[in-house]
Amino acid sequence: MNQEKYNESLFNFIKHSPTQYHAVANMVKTLSNNGFIPLKEDEKWIIKPYSKYFVTRNGSSIIAFLTGDNCPWESGIKLVGAHTDSPCLKVKPIPEVKNNGMVSIGVEIYGGLILNSWLDRGLNLAGRVTVLSLNDDGKESIFTLLVNYDSALATIPSLAIHLDRDVNTKKVLNPQVDMLPLLDTIRNTNGSTAKMKFREILLEQVIKQHSNINIKELLDFDLSFSDSQPPFFTGANQTMISSPRLDNLLSCHAALKSIVRSTNGSIDKKFSTNSNPNDVAAANSFAPCMIVCTDHEEVGSDTASGARGSFLSSVLSRLIPNTEDRIRSYAKSFIISLDNAHALHPSYNERHDLNHAPLINNGPVLKINGSQRYASDCESSAMFRYICRCADIPMQTFVMRSDMPCGSTIGPAISSSTGIKTVDVGAPTLGMHSIREITGSDDPFMLFKAVNQFFSMDLPPIL
Repeated sequence: MNQEKYNESLFNFIKHSPTQYHAVANMVKTLSNNGFIPLKEDEKWIIKPYSKYFVTRNGSSIIAFLTGDNCPWESGIKLVGAHTDSPCLKVKPIPEVKNNGMVSIGVEIYGGLILNSWLDRGLNLAGRVTVLSLNDDGKESIFTLLVNYDSALATIPSLAIHLDRDVNTKKVLNPQVDMLPLLDTIRNTNGSTAKMKFREILLEQVIKQHSNINIKELLDFDLSFSDSQPPFFTGANQTMISSPRLDNLLSCHAALKSIVRSTNGSIDKKFSTNSNPNDVAAANSFAPCMIVCTDHEEVGSDTASGARGSFLSSVLSRLIPNTEDRIRSYAKSFIISLDNAHALHPSYNERHDLNHAPLINNGPVLKINGSQRYASDCESSAMFRYICRCADIPMQTFVMRSDMPCGSTIGPAISSSTGIKTVDVGAPTLGMHSIREITGSDDPFMLFKAVNQFFSMDLPPIL
């Protein structure tokens, strides 16, 4: 895979993943098409050596893994983590706000988004709905379905400067008042009265997109707005990428592509059923590979499907039931936690420690924080440097200014609960948590090469 094809795949993934639910559904499709076997948490698992599986939770988190010889306490596990959610505007349960002949949608702020970046843009609406359906035998069933308008359904109009002369100097946006997506006018241009019951409008869309299901009633929904404009290249020489939800779909995509490439490449050939038994016996130290993409990082990860929840620990417990063996496995394992890193902004040098200020298109970023907001330490950082050297790609280092607070990732959440050695890294990004973020056109592919190298190589021991 070359960089052009890789970025094309990334753009397609982001375009069709307006929510974490769609991102996981797209990952499921890719994994299924590449021979991964689906598992369900409520069913008994029979895990075979040298096989590949995936399991989801809540439709918004996913774990995929390639088993080795079922002795991970000898080899450890190579894990890559990321998060599926992004800052957004979530629709409230009773969202209609009617005022002055117009209907807006009440929303909650999800995550630390940059509010003013959401004004005057076409906003798409997507998410999941839970419906009551009627089966052919007359029995009722409850289904959860994805829905995506895939259009500029709404917009948040800013107040004209003529009506707010302080807009460029003193304006502070109020999430309850100023961040209401405008959905429609009460009177249409043809003079007829528009239907303004949100649930009815939503139900029509769900029935349209799932015509094969006899939907009787819309029970509930989990919807959010996002930028309707797809990713695009920008810059005089197309050296930058402008896209919604780069944080953190860029990382999910790198993890996904890396584990698929690993299983479709040397690993599958090495451990196929037709392999020479002597070759398989010689590979007993082969480390299982795993990707962990969880929800709710933007709001703290402290949920059933978040990194602080039980999803990863329950999967690892089922793979390694014996407590002694599991703890030994953790001690030999390694995690690369992927989340975007703050690139140096050309207009704000003073916001960075200039000795640790990454540049876009200059390689993956190692993230370090003395207060352990990032999980990187001396040994895990050294391992990542070694991986990048073996992949023949440059790398950079980010440390927050000492007089500014530092954000965090899923790295500390996973490492603190398992004890697995962890490093926090990511692609350099401008405008993080804006409705559109910017990275270099080279950066996604370089991050992928680092992760792919990690999955494909035999790591040296840390003594």
